[in-house]
Amino acid sequence: MLAEVVIIPSAPLLVPELSGPAAVETEPVRAAVTDAVTRLADITPTWIAIGADDEHRPRRGFAAFGADLDVSLGADQRPIGADAEDRLPLSMLIAAWARQTAQDRTGVAIRIRPEIIAPDSAPTACAERGAQIGRLLDSATEPIGVLVVADGATALSPSAPGGGERSSAVALQQRWDAALAAADRHALEDLDPVDCRAEGVGGRAAVQVVAGAIGSRAMTACTTYAAAPFGVGYTVCRWEPES
Repeated sequence: MLAEVVIIPSAPLLVPELSGPAAVETEPVRAAVTDAVTRLADITPTWIAIGADDEHRPRRGFAAFGADLDVSLGADQRPIGADAEDRLPLSMLIAAWARQTAQDRTGVAIRIRPEIIAPDSAPTACAERGAQIGRLLDSATEPIGVLVVADGATALSPSAPGGGERSSAVALQQRWDAALAAADRHALEDLDPVDCRAEGVGGRAAVQVVAGAIGSRAMTACTTYAAAPFGVGYTVCRWEPES
């Protein structure tokens, strides 16, 4: 059964060892993520993590970002290290960090099943993958949490990495945030892959997968963070199934 969906950004700046003590802009989003994943750990230790694969880049560990952190997706899995077979896409590295953060806060042993989607997957393929996850949730006798790791647009400020601020990116980010804030699966399913690619929305496929996973379930949404501290859209929200 579905326990709760938590959506967090795929941002290395969430990790204190990577952002550094001077990056005070990271504190609100990190606090929101920490609170959300801690809450999820309190609800259930069994998670499915949905995230996009890295596009045109090799999979890697956190050492590639400046800190060789010892994280994994489960106690029975090897830490993510230097060996190629141990490396994960950034979305799953963040999921592994979220797992460790929640475990440190709660003492709960969390196990994550990764669901990695190609970032250029068509909406129909995302819907099919989501439906498969939905059937898994329906058949489970224990509660399962879903962690979605997904970024929004990358051109939301003059110094943004997506080439500076663009009104088209701002408008798309507003649609993105509104859809997540309402758990509006139809609005998420309608996100256009071409538009999302143009505005740097790396999480489009992941949120379309979770839209397919929730299906016709009625959900109550709560957004705890939505901003662009470095010109990239970061949103943290929770969806709870309505009883």
